Amino acid sequence: MQPIHLAWIDYAILLAYTCFVIGIGFALRRYVKSSSDFFLSGRSIPAWVTGLAFMAANLGALELVGMSANGAQYGIASAHFYWVGAIPAMIFLAVFMMPFYYGSKARSVPEYLNLRFDGRVRCLNSLTFAVMTVFASGISMDALARLLHILLGWNYDISLWICSAVVLVYVLKGGLTSAIYTEVLQFFMIVLGFAPVVFLGLKDVGGWDAIKAKLAIVAQHPATLSLGDKTFQPDAWTSAWKPVLAGPAANPMGVDAFAVVFGLGFVLSFGYWCTDFLVVQRAMAAKDMSAARRTPLIATVPKMLFPFLVILPGIIAVALAASPNKGYRLPPIAIKEANYAPAIADIKTPTGDVFEKVSKDLALHLDKAKVEALAQRNAAKNLSDDQIRNGLQDAVTDNDYNGIILSLVKKYCPPGLLGLALTALLASFMSGMAGNVTAFNTVWTYDLYQAYIAPNKPDQHYFRMGQFATVVGIIISIGCAYFANHYSNAMNVVQLVFGFVNAPLFATFLLGMFWARTTGTGAFLGLLGGTLTSCLFHAITLATGNAPGVKGGYLAGYFGGAHIFPSEMAQNFWLASFAFTACFLLTLFISLASKRTKTDEELKGLVYSMTPKIKDQDQPFFMRPAVLGIILLIACVVLNIIFF
Repeated sequence: MQPIHLAWIDYAILLAYTCFVIGIGFALRRYVKSSSDFFLSGRSIPAWVTGLAFMAANLGALELVGMSANGAQYGIASAHFYWVGAIPAMIFLAVFMMPFYYGSKARSVPEYLNLRFDGRVRCLNSLTFAVMTVFASGISMDALARLLHILLGWNYDISLWICSAVVLVYVLKGGLTSAIYTEVLQFFMIVLGFAPVVFLGLKDVGGWDAIKAKLAIVAQHPATLSLGDKTFQPDAWTSAWKPVLAGPAANPMGVDAFAVVFGLGFVLSFGYWCTDFLVVQRAMAAKDMSAARRTPLIATVPKMLFPFLVILPGIIAVALAASPNKGYRLPPIAIKEANYAPAIADIKTPTGDVFEKVSKDLALHLDKAKVEALAQRNAAKNLSDDQIRNGLQDAVTDNDYNGIILSLVKKYCPPGLLGLALTALLASFMSGMAGNVTAFNTVWTYDLYQAYIAPNKPDQHYFRMGQFATVVGIIISIGCAYFANHYSNAMNVVQLVFGFVNAPLFATFLLGMFWARTTGTGAFLGLLGGTLTSCLFHAITLATGNAPGVKGGYLAGYFGGAHIFPSEMAQNFWLASFAFTACFLLTLFISLASKRTKTDEELKGLVYSMTPKIKDQDQPFFMRPAVLGIILLIACVVLNIIFF
């Protein structure tokens, strides 16, 4: 993709937004005087703000880049991440789990685990959660730096560090309050920036019926767009459930109904939305219990509709690529700078099989006809290095799914609208980084530093430590961004990280909240065993097309070879399922074999059966969490039926 040049109005919009979010941090600085203000906003934020922030905290690379990538790679089945993998869990959090979190007065999810079990469980979860947050933050910033590099030609490293510095400034000054109000602004920016892209793309391709017709052809000939070698039924990209119910071989994601319902809809979904402190922290900042319970329900409404804003662009991109008259191709993976020199040399002085040599030089899949034609043109005209570089990049057939949304922004956005769309992307990535960093600094300060390193210090000491942890978290996130650069679909690495941390943790929560007999020893060893199970599973499995290494399979040789999954997403779903099951069974049996240390009195407010039920009679019938939850579930079922 050739870089584009921004008009002055585009730069003005970008600059205005950046100044505004930094200004929010400075404006809120005077209200942040204690550690509670910095980490939990003094529990004073109204429900509509925490609800939108709850939604926006998840709007990093996971949503815009990752979901548009999923839309292209897997089709409308990606909506399962919302209608199966988010909505039910968000409703469950509001109705059943927020009373425990908010009512216990715990300042974080690990602190709740300490109250329910013991310090061992708290420490283990704090460590794994801290690792997860910096990885998730790094994924957001990697996606942003790629965007600025590919779309505008800006240096990847400089873009990464400058954008990280902007996030650092406004979080450091305003703490969680600054992050929450900035996230609300970012939510509206994302909607305003991307709705025109979806509308123009849908209009250009001819509407949903035209998309279905084009994708029916793609499903039967996916290799023409480098979407894989398998052929599928015509509705593989446009039906959410029929290809999944037909089995792993019948859909591009390579999953079956069990993997979707149990792996995604139960383990990953509930594990993320019900236990991940990143999102729970927003609800815990609400001004009272009622506002805290309404927070996830308010977030559910836009979450249910977001597939049309973030998944549809990927589907539109495939339909455009399947239309020869549109002059569009799915963006190829960018060739690494260091790999150009040997490939150019092999084109200029061809010996033996040029295609094989160049493919090895670039470590990518290439179009053989284009490579051979490039060598022939060079032999006839002595092409310049730049001409050969352009020819080599054009010959790459591996799709860079993370570049889908960028390519559509470039195609459809004129000056002004381009600046708005680019600002929306900037907002989403910075939102993802800020959300994870605020969760990281809270867990580090309260659950590791105060609990185990420096207890009984003045409040200002922890306030300063939180600010220091913010700086450290940003720096570590930058390192993680370079790791995330190995993946062509941000959603794949995000779900992998969740599988390692949230999947076993959900089993711990499920037993701890609903079975009083669960012991601290059982919870600790079960959580440790579940996490180690996910490590072992990843070490002996691979997705089709991947070599042993950072994407798995690095210990497969000791187990007779790696088990191969059809896609990285299928590998993630099964990893989460195994991690959850291992943690659940270990916790169950070890709890039965170990001594219970918490009395019934100590478990009040921490276990469902021993906690007085919240009375909602003082609220209007339609405003009660259980009633709202049922209404939202019905709406979610209707969407599943429409796109069945």
